Amino acid sequence: MFFGNFTPKLDDKGRLILPAKFRDDFSEGVVMVKGQERCVNLLTMAEFEAVASRLREASMTNKSTRDYVRVLFAAAYDQVPDKQGRVSVPAHLREYASLDRDVVVNGAMDRVEIWAPDAWSSYSAEQEQKFAELSDEVFPGI
Repeated sequence: MFFGNFTPKLDDKGRLILPAKFRDDFSEGVVMVKGQERCVNLLTMAEFEAVASRLREASMTNKSTRDYVRVLFAAAYDQVPDKQGRVSVPAHLREYASLDRDVVVNGAMDRVEIWAPDAWSSYSAEQEQKFAELSDEVFPGI
């Protein structure tokens, strides 16, 4: 499970040093995909395979399913972190998420997200009140 908030920097080659607490989980490989809110999601290979398995069960005659699969898999990028725990964020994903040198890295349960700092700040500020109000919907009876 991934959790926590970190503010590393991308180097001049677009590489990210994974936060130390995430490195073991990604030691055998990481898959980067587009996130819905213009961030980059990092999934373990096992989690990506689980997502692919669920998508295989979806109806490919449904246009929304086909569209989602195309966008997700066309932009996906896999690699194994180097010995320093670095991964290269490809240019097309850096552009998609407006990533520059400064980034925000968040653990998000089954994935890690990479955000542009301004995008994360705006998103999290907007979600604070909704977060408090959603507890009854997400955890009924608690």
